[in-house]
Amino acid sequence: VWIHGAFNPATGEATFVLSGKRDSASHIQLLEKVIHTFPADRLLIIEDNLSTHHSRDTAVALAAWPEIQILFLPKYACWLNLIEPWWKTLRSLALKGRRFEDADTLRSSIYQGTVYWNDHRHPYVWRKSYNSN
Repeated sequence: VWIHGAFNPATGEATFVLSGKRDSASHIQLLEKVIHTFPADRLLIIEDNLSTHHSRDTAVALAAWPEIQILFLPKYACWLNLIEPWWKTLRSLALKGRRFEDADTLRSSIYQGTVYWNDHRHPYVWRKSYNSN
C-alpha cells in the first residue's frame, strides 16, 4: 500500500490517496483530490523531486489545471518539506505499535488516523529549533 498525501499548512488539513503502487497515475489522482479538498482560484503546491512529480503524464495533467502552480524543493533538502512532520504524526496515529494482518486493515487505520487528525487539526507553525549549547 502506497500513500500519496497533501497537507495545507495554513489550516492543518490533510488528505491522501492510497494506491497499489507509487506511480504518476496515483500522483495525478492526488492532485485531483487536492483540487476538490482545497478549492481555490489558485493553488501553490510544493513538492519534492520524486520522479512521479516530474513525469510526462503529470505534466500533461497539470496543463489542464492552470490554477495549479508547482514549486519543487531543492534536492537534498527534505527538512524543508512541510508534509514530513505530518507523516510522522500519521505514523504515530495510525501505525505505531500496530501489526496489520491485511491491507484493508492498514488502509482503514490510515483513514481513521487522518480523520482524527483533521478533526483536531491546527495550523502548522514552522519553527527552527535552537540548540541551547
